[in-house]
Amino acid sequence: MIQVGVIGYGYWGPNIVRNLHALNSMQVTMVCDMNPAALARAQRAYPSLRAVSDPTEILRSPEIDAVAIVTPVWTHYELAKLALENGKHVFVEKPFTSTSAQAEELIELAARKKLTIMVDHTFLFTGAVRKIRELTESGILGDLYYYDSLRVNLGLFQHDVSVIWDLAPHDLSIMDHLIKGEPEAIVATGEKHLNGVEDVAFMTIYFPRNVIAHINVNWLSPVKIRTTLIGGQKKMVVWNDLVADEKVRVYDKGVQITSGDGIRDLLVSYRTGDMWAPQIEQLEALRVELDYFADCLMNSKAPFNDGESGLRVVRMLEAAEASIQKRGELVRL
Repeated sequence: MIQVGVIGYGYWGPNIVRNLHALNSMQVTMVCDMNPAALARAQRAYPSLRAVSDPTEILRSPEIDAVAIVTPVWTHYELAKLALENGKHVFVEKPFTSTSAQAEELIELAARKKLTIMVDHTFLFTGAVRKIRELTESGILGDLYYYDSLRVNLGLFQHDVSVIWDLAPHDLSIMDHLIKGEPEAIVATGEKHLNGVEDVAFMTIYFPRNVIAHINVNWLSPVKIRTTLIGGQKKMVVWNDLVADEKVRVYDKGVQITSGDGIRDLLVSYRTGDMWAPQIEQLEALRVELDYFADCLMNSKAPFNDGESGLRVVRMLEAAEASIQKRGELVRL
């Protein structure tokens, strides 16, 4: 059984511990948090756990095989580096690191030590994204045209990262998982209103073969919206993550243009067919992800949400940040 230490028991940490605790292949033996109240909560929920306030007790413990890092992004690099140097596999919350240089160093270190890095891109393991991936891979949608996401709500405000670094990694990782070919350039705009970091932002990402993506992230919306549109040559998808049923709908709609002798002879025809809602797995995404992490460790498999995947997302975040600072100037990747 894989022995795991969890660093961070604030907002997301309890979910990590709960799901690890339910797996037969992994066992949480130590939890670390600098907040005494958080440690007290962990010990009340799991009396057998050893609770510590110093992360090095986990990072240097010979009993620990893997470390889950569930802390602010600015701490990821140092904690992950020490874990890898001490021979531990790493499961790290998104985004992977604060800079692409940090990510590259950790990837090289893990490869040299023959250790696994998995970045917690939880949405990749939802039933909805797994189904959409199946649709794109099977060719049902045809060639992809666009990815358009709206991820907005009122709060939760962060003080150490902008809304792009907080919310956009979800969509950037999904987009990276679904769209073939790496992005070529990014344009981003955003504005600061309340606490010195961007709380509203818009990103446009350009891919090869005329594929375009747009992401709107916002902490100042009066309503919570989690909607993604994916347009293909043959069919189109609407994913509404907030509805209980029919989260994913596939529309047999499209446009076809035929040309005559000149530009004025272009003929536009619209295809309107059926809508269908595929069956979606109802498993908890984090449980599926951690089970996959255990499988990768036990069978020496490279996860698809590895350090390289995390690095690609960090590079897009850096490019978006640079574009915002230049008031929407195109930044090439």
